[in-house]
Amino acid sequence: MSMETAIAEKAADRAGLRIPAHLAVIMDGNGRWAKARGKQRTEGHLEGVKALRRLISLCIRYGVEHVTVFSFSSENWSRPRDEVNFIFGLLHRFVASDLATLLHNNVRVRIIGSRDGLDDGLRRLIDDVEVKTALNTGLELIVAFNYGGKSEIVEASRRLAQAVAAGRMKPEDIDEATFERALYTSGVPDPDLIIRTSGEQRFSNFLLWQGAYSELVFIEENWPDFGEETFLRALEEYSGRKRRFGGIETRSP
Repeated sequence: MSMETAIAEKAADRAGLRIPAHLAVIMDGNGRWAKARGKQRTEGHLEGVKALRRLISLCIRYGVEHVTVFSFSSENWSRPRDEVNFIFGLLHRFVASDLATLLHNNVRVRIIGSRDGLDDGLRRLIDDVEVKTALNTGLELIVAFNYGGKSEIVEASRRLAQAVAAGRMKPEDIDEATFERALYTSGVPDPDLIIRTSGEQRFSNFLLWQGAYSELVFIEENWPDFGEETFLRALEEYSGRKRRFGGIETRSP
């Protein structure tokens, strides 16, 4: 397929839809999906990886510039150790098996969250995928792994306090812009749309600062069932929203 044909198809796909520059997704419901089918929770996580691949493909096809996915919360350490180890292994396998595809599709990968508690092999894997995709200019895939919104804000506050204590900045230099630069997502626009699957309707400590004015769409399907139909339904709902960012709607004369 020629580049012109691909662009034309992408434009046709997007007809009538407002495409978020930054889409964030709380990928919830792997365990519930498995339980409903009499399967092990690990099978739900495996299907969840397939849904993630579908999401990445859809974001490329529809022209989303940044997509952030919540893959492992800092609170998830309380889950059974075998399940935690399985999730960590899935990240290993996803990166190892999908890196070539990500490179081919010009996807840049950034993994945000605390590196504390991660084994050396996983840290090296994270560094490797970020370095190898750093020069890509297409979709930016941001994986929130071992991530918590509150701890992100605390870490950013600590870094700014250390800078003040060291004399590199003054307290009055701290404003929203300087604080945003201290966050994991520095340089990335705030999400326009946050989708959560499985019917739950809460942030669950995800992008608390960045999501202040994001549109929220809650979907009943569990994450492994996420596909193009669900994706388009969320975009259609988002496209009908009036975004005011705390102001009032302006009317044309």
